Amino acid sequence: MADTALPSEKAAMELAQVLTDHSASDVVVLDVAAQAGWTDRFVIATATSSAHLRGLGRFVEEKVHELGLQRLGKGVAADDDDEWLLIDLGIVVVHLMTERSRSFYELEKLWFESPVLKVVPKGSIKA
Repeated sequence: MADTALPSEKAAMELAQVLTDHSASDVVVLDVAAQAGWTDRFVIATATSSAHLRGLGRFVEEKVHELGLQRLGKGVAADDDDEWLLIDLGIVVVHLMTERSRSFYELEKLWFESPVLKVVPKGSIKA
């Protein structure tokens, strides 16, 4: 998807950083461009609860607006019992999941051929 104004790697990393800044855990960026013809990157993050999931979705929406990206499909909305919120931006797809949902679907294993970059909070030392 090379015709986008903001490169997918930069957009994905900025979105991932917003998630780490708001206490999402196990935030990763997967480069799925070689495996998927419909997007370049996945951002996957774990929320502690459905309420945290909804809050993270709002922070992502704010960053999407700030970056000048457009969301595909309907707005970000999650019910009280939702465990997976998907935000499709075309070049980047954000997956916000509870721990239970993330361990059940195991997206990283499904997309095992994709390079993975783990995102850590600012100021953390990368191991």
